[in-house]
Amino acid sequence: MNYISTRNSLKSLKFKDVFIKGLADEGGLFVPKSLHKYSPDELFEFKSLEYKEIAKKIIYPFIGDFMSQKDLSKIIDKSYSVFRKKNVVDLVKVGDRSVLELFHGPTLAFKDVAMQLLGNFYEYYLNNENEKINIVVATSGDTGAAAIDAIKGKNNINIFVLHPNNRISSVQRKLMTTSKEKNVFNIAIEGNFDDCQNLVKAMFADKSFSDDIKMSGVNSINWARIIAQSVYYFYSYFLIENNEEPINFSVPTGNFGDVYAGYLAKKIGLPINKLLVATNQNDILHRAISKGDYYIENVLETISPSMDIQIASNFERLIYDLNDCSDKKTIDVMKSIKEKGQYIFNKESLDKINIDFLSSKMNEDEILKTIKDVYKKFDIILDPHTAIGYGAFDKVNLKGNNVVLATAHPCKFPDAIKKAINFNAQLPDELEFILNEKEKYDIIENDLNRIKKHIKERI
Repeated sequence: MNYISTRNSLKSLKFKDVFIKGLADEGGLFVPKSLHKYSPDELFEFKSLEYKEIAKKIIYPFIGDFMSQKDLSKIIDKSYSVFRKKNVVDLVKVGDRSVLELFHGPTLAFKDVAMQLLGNFYEYYLNNENEKINIVVATSGDTGAAAIDAIKGKNNINIFVLHPNNRISSVQRKLMTTSKEKNVFNIAIEGNFDDCQNLVKAMFADKSFSDDIKMSGVNSINWARIIAQSVYYFYSYFLIENNEEPINFSVPTGNFGDVYAGYLAKKIGLPINKLLVATNQNDILHRAISKGDYYIENVLETISPSMDIQIASNFERLIYDLNDCSDKKTIDVMKSIKEKGQYIFNKESLDKINIDFLSSKMNEDEILKTIKDVYKKFDIILDPHTAIGYGAFDKVNLKGNNVVLATAHPCKFPDAIKKAINFNAQLPDELEFILNEKEKYDIIENDLNRIKKHIKERI
C-alpha cells in the first residue's frame, strides 16, 4: 500500500516511512492512496476469529512492505500478551447500550491497544536498520504512559514525553514519571496540552533539528495507531448478538484519532451507521460537526483532562476527504485555521460530515451525574471520559445497537470518581506500587528553544 500526505498528493511513500516519520515534511498527515473495501462475505469470515487473528487480517494489507505476514503475526501475539483480557478488549451490557472496555492493557487506557504494537514495530525496525531514534510525544494524560510502557528499556530508542504541568490526574502522571528506565524522559510544560502538541509539531517542522535527532512520533496522528485502533471496531461488531439492527459507536475524543479509526473501519467495509463524537466543554469538534463552526477557543480545565484540547489534529484527515482529496484545498483550510483560528464548513460539507458523524457535549455536572446514575443503576463505575461517551446517547436519538467506547479505567481519575460517588476507585493490584514510587520529571516553561536544548543534552 502506498501513502500520500493530505498536503502533498504527488509524493508517494511506503508504510515504513509513514510509520517512522509520523508527520509529513510539509506538515500534512499521511493517508493511503487507495483502500481495499471488504465485501459482506469477507467480513463474515472474520466473525468467528479471536481478536489477535482479526488484527492480523486488518493490519497486514496496510503494512505489507514493512514485514512479512509471519513476522506481523509474532509481533501481534507478543503485543497483546500483556493485556489482562485474552481477547484484549471486553464488551459488557450496561442498560440499553453496550460498553466496549478498551482499558485492559498495562497503563489502563485504550492507547495501549495501538501503542504496544507500535513499540514492537520500532524494535523490529531498529533490529533491521543501523539507526537510533528519539520519540518526542505530547500527551493530554494517557498517550504518554502508554508510549513509555511500550518503549521503555528498548535499545537504540529514547522517548521524551511532554505533558501539561498540573493538568493531568496524579495517577496519569505517576504512570509516566515513575519509570526507572534510562531511555525515558518526562517533561512537564507550563501550559496546556495544545501548547505541548504545538511544541512537538514545531520540532517536526524544524527539519534540521528533527533530522539531527532522528525524531519520530507516536501521537494519534501516526497512521499505525489509526490502523491498530480500527481493529476493535471490527471485533466488537461481531460480538453484537443482533447485528440485523444498525450499529452506532459513541467515542469520547479530543484529538479525533479514536473516532477516525472508526471512520476508517467504515470506509473499508464495516457497516457502521453513525459515529457519535462525544466531547466535554472543550467542544470544538461538537461545534464543527453540529453547526459547521470550527472555531478555536481557550482550553478549559475539566475533570476529563484527556479531552482538554482545542486543536483536533486528526480532523485534517476528514477535511481532506471533504475536499475531494485535494491537497491544495486542504492546505487552504489548514492555513485559515492557523491564521484566523476558525474555519466555517459550508452546508454541502456539513451534510457530508453528518452522513457518518453526529456529536454531543457534556458539562461537568452532567458528567458527574452520569457516573453517579450508572453506578447506582448498574453497579459499574465509568471514568469521566467514558461517562461522556455513555451520556452522549441520551442526547442523540439513535436506534439500534449503541456501543460506548470505554477509553480508560476509572482509577486513573480518583478525584472525579470521589466527587461523583464518594468512592475511592482502586488501581489493579499489579499497579498499586506506583503510588509510592519516586517520580522523575523536569518542569520547563513553554519555550521551543529550551525544550530542544533539553532534549539534545540527553541523547
